[in-house]
Amino acid sequence: MSEALQILFLFSLLILLNSYLFYPLVIKFLSLFYSRSMDGYFKGRVSLIISAYNEENVIKERIENIANQSINFDNLEALVGSDGSSDNTPQYLIELSQKYKWLKVFSFEERRGKGIVLNELVTHADGEILIFSDANTLFDNSAIKNIISNFSDKKIGGVCGKLILTNKLYKKSGSADEKKYWQYETFIKKAEGDCGILIGANGGIYAIRRKLFSILPEDSPVTDDLFISMSVLLKNYKFIFNEKACAYEEIAPKLLHEFKRKIRFGATNLETLKQLNGLFRNKNILLVYAFWSHKLSRWFMPFFLLTLFISNSLLFGVSNILDFVLFLQLCFYIISCIGFILSILNFRVPILSLPFFFILTNVALFIGFVKFITKKHSATWQSTPR
Repeated sequence: MSEALQILFLFSLLILLNSYLFYPLVIKFLSLFYSRSMDGYFKGRVSLIISAYNEENVIKERIENIANQSINFDNLEALVGSDGSSDNTPQYLIELSQKYKWLKVFSFEERRGKGIVLNELVTHADGEILIFSDANTLFDNSAIKNIISNFSDKKIGGVCGKLILTNKLYKKSGSADEKKYWQYETFIKKAEGDCGILIGANGGIYAIRRKLFSILPEDSPVTDDLFISMSVLLKNYKFIFNEKACAYEEIAPKLLHEFKRKIRFGATNLETLKQLNGLFRNKNILLVYAFWSHKLSRWFMPFFLLTLFISNSLLFGVSNILDFVLFLQLCFYIISCIGFILSILNFRVPILSLPFFFILTNVALFIGFVKFITKKHSATWQSTPR
């Protein structure tokens, strides 16, 4: 019994350390041996694709932001689909389309979900390159020019831009937990991109070759940016990271909004996994290792954390090392509880709130798993307030 518990303990600990510590270091080390993709000049036509639902507060600013891009608009079209919006989003878009000839508006009366809207918009797009973005994302003025520059290389099938999170409440850079985590994620994405295997593009800014677009499943709610980017990789094309193509999004004002978003992704990520046929039979061993380490093991991390704590508790007294690890776990969870209390009081101390943010994420993933198993998740949802 003791040996079985020790195996469970070591396995869970290894999964945890590999996902959050070893893998980032390994992929960064491996990236040093890959040649960087050079910027070129792409002359083809580009289609910017945006699905919007009840975005009246941001849609005007978003379209004006596109209008400020340093690009030849003769080669650009923006297709925006209103997914059954019940506010003024469709009216605002129609007004703006009269001002900007490159803006094509599609107002769908029935709300069907982002994936279906993206599928339909792509059928109307005539660009060789498809850029996907969100209604609440703002591009740097040179973002489109920079993100399409890499497509002069025929081996590159997709490019992910750099998404920068902003927060009106916390002016100091990196002071919010979500921002700190996103900086860590960006570090990993850049290393993966250097290796040509970026796992899961930033939904706010990424581009692919149109010929590589795979129709999003319409009978199951998937994570669209993950599904699209993984489909490109499974067609044996490179997916890279371009940190010069910058975009900005505001962090959700309330932790509850971010928590609900993570629950949704917890469910749709697992639904996406069902659709990625042949992933674990892929001959690219690095791609499989990256997906396992960066995505799959994290989606199931709540169960590994539970296994680690329970097995460690049952092994109490077996050795001083195991007792010390249990002590560290208890301290971590106590700190997380303190961080939770402080978050209710709208007060953040990074050394306390970061552990809480980690636990909050895993609680959301667990709930998302339950929703996935019970099929209580939907392809439509209320967009995260910003």
